[in-house]
Amino acid sequence: MKIVEKTKIWFSLSIAVIVIGLLVGFINGFNMGIDFTGGTMMQINIGKTISVEEAKNITSQFALDADILHAGDEKQEIIIKTKKDLDNKQREEIFNAFKEKYDLKDEDYRQAEQFGPSIGKEIAQRALLSILIASVGMLAYITFRFEFKFGVAGIIALIHDVLVVIAIYGLFQIPMNSSLVAAILTVVGYSINDTIVVFDRIRENVKFMKKSNYAEVANDSINQTLARSINTSLTTLITIVTLYVLGVESIKQFALPLIAGIATGAYSSIFIASPIWVMWKNWEKNKGKYKPA
Repeated sequence: MKIVEKTKIWFSLSIAVIVIGLLVGFINGFNMGIDFTGGTMMQINIGKTISVEEAKNITSQFALDADILHAGDEKQEIIIKTKKDLDNKQREEIFNAFKEKYDLKDEDYRQAEQFGPSIGKEIAQRALLSILIASVGMLAYITFRFEFKFGVAGIIALIHDVLVVIAIYGLFQIPMNSSLVAAILTVVGYSINDTIVVFDRIRENVKFMKKSNYAEVANDSINQTLARSINTSLTTLITIVTLYVLGVESIKQFALPLIAGIATGAYSSIFIASPIWVMWKNWEKNKGKYKPA
């Protein structure tokens, strides 16, 4: 299968997804979760395990648009998180609704607190710093193990993966919480591993395909590792999709960006990283031949 010859198609597809997603996100506003906007948190002991839907039926009466999490050893407590700043009277009204429904006592109202967006800003800053440090380390390793051009191509592919995930969140208005940060860091590590497998095969084939051009070497290398890349990604995706379907709300918030990121990482390893290397090598080769009058 010829991959490199259709580079314009792959690049155009990626650019379209990123630009459309980011534009929608900036125009409509990204759906920032409570971790980044701040809000109110309440913890109530129900005395038994109830479903998230059952709890949301009560909180929906107050138009909270709340996230519901389970807590406690036996999942008999619920944590209500909402982006709204609720005063004492409003919090008491919400607790009384649960109190009447499940015959609770006053001591079942475990705690309540309000917090600002400073925690989210700190998480985002540390995440960006972590990605920067990881990228520099990866660039140094790939340069040492392969060559600098491979390293730059791999880092561009990682940036592509992160932008696509963020674009998908902007396009479908998916809530962005701290779980997104953890998922992106996971995707960065997973994606570069797949890319290095392709680069390693390219490096080996360059030694034995001396009569072939760079595009032919890259195509053969991609085809030789294609089955491995697809099988690895599918196996991982099946597991994560299962977690998303069967998991609780907090698991779903972590699994969703992982699904998008791993699928994008497999795509970029094949259709983005290797073509960038070929384009750079061809540019370097043609530059050496160019002799102006």
